[in-house]
Amino acid sequence: MTTASKKPKAKKATIANILLIFGLGILLAAQCYFGYQLHTISKAQEQLKEDYSIVNSITFGVFSVDLWRDKLSDIVTKKIKDFKVTKDQKVDMRESIEKELHAMVNQITKDFTKPQKSIGDKLKKFAFKQFVDPKELHAQVPSFAKTIVDRLNSPKATNKIKNIATSKFEQLADETYDSTKVVIKSATNQLFSKYGVKDLKTYNKSIESKLEESRKITYNYAYAMLACMVATILLWVALRNKLQLQTTLFIMSLLQALSLLITGATVSIIEVDARLSTLEFSMMGEKVVFDNQVLFYQSKSIIGIAEVLVKQPKPDSITVGILIILFVIILPLLRMAARGLHMLCKPSISENKVTRYLAFESGKWDMADVMVVGIIMTYMGLNGILESQLSGLNMKDDVIYTNTVNYSSLQAGYIIFVGYVVFAKTLSYFLKRITAARCAVNDTL
Repeated sequence: MTTASKKPKAKKATIANILLIFGLGILLAAQCYFGYQLHTISKAQEQLKEDYSIVNSITFGVFSVDLWRDKLSDIVTKKIKDFKVTKDQKVDMRESIEKELHAMVNQITKDFTKPQKSIGDKLKKFAFKQFVDPKELHAQVPSFAKTIVDRLNSPKATNKIKNIATSKFEQLADETYDSTKVVIKSATNQLFSKYGVKDLKTYNKSIESKLEESRKITYNYAYAMLACMVATILLWVALRNKLQLQTTLFIMSLLQALSLLITGATVSIIEVDARLSTLEFSMMGEKVVFDNQVLFYQSKSIIGIAEVLVKQPKPDSITVGILIILFVIILPLLRMAARGLHMLCKPSISENKVTRYLAFESGKWDMADVMVVGIIMTYMGLNGILESQLSGLNMKDDVIYTNTVNYSSLQAGYIIFVGYVVFAKTLSYFLKRITAARCAVNDTL
């Protein structure tokens, strides 16, 4: 009777485990799919921001000689085309011309009336005295000055002067050389072609629209991954007394934790984006405006941070990078593997010192939870520094107006990594319960 009664129970347990594997397999597949999509879209989002920051970089804007030349050229050309001589200016011009003409008459009179030595010069002096009256010349100066002013201000003469001034200024502008001109033009043309646009305004609008859409999608996938994790935890609660199902449940949960760890470590966790939103000042009565200048942009995952640190020339940076890789990524992977071996393998493997140490005692070396706190502290500190530095660039007076913005933020990868840490802690608790329950069963036997 005892043997016969055990067979249906074993069969039921087998069927229950198969159904559990099937159900959790669907949940795991969904979570992996969400993680893959999150990783793919996050990478595409990073590329969008990189392309956006290149074209809108302050190097290609406020610090570009070419852009300054174009803006100043537009202002000066407009001033030349709109130039008109006022009545007061005409009076000043006439007075200046009269002054010059009077001075010229006096100089000529002086040259001809001074003592001469040669016969030819004496004859010229005699003729000048006989036929030229300096007073009459001085009397005619106002009419000459008026004629000159009228001629200079005639539409034909004015247009000719404007054309000469414009051509000379354009020649000077063309001679102004910026060593980054070729690089800027090549980069912008390539990116405009990539996104199928022809100007900066359309380019920015297109990128911003895509970024907004991808940001929503990445967070939706992140929340979907966390929903799968929560569903598994609820299943643990529901099956907490079903010892025959907990090995299957634990192994499938480990695979989910692995999915969370890989996604959380490879997807961007923090984004630093500082911009000069507006730089505005007046020049020659015209406004000069620079908008949306990217001062600094970086987006990094945990793997990306470690990679940057390892590539630094300083030994301390390299050490920190290696420690992140060892204790935030490799050790959690080893702990998951050891826990899986402990649950599945024979006592010779599951109970050996290495397996038990990694499964139960290595938690003090696992720095994933420390990394979570470190990231949030780094973000808060960096955000405070940026806000302080950027606020120092803000100016508002009659001469100049500047406004800076800080778009730095934590990314979806951080949420996933926090989810992994919570799930890993939960699995540690469940593993202790399973081990204690097994020991109790063995003691009764």
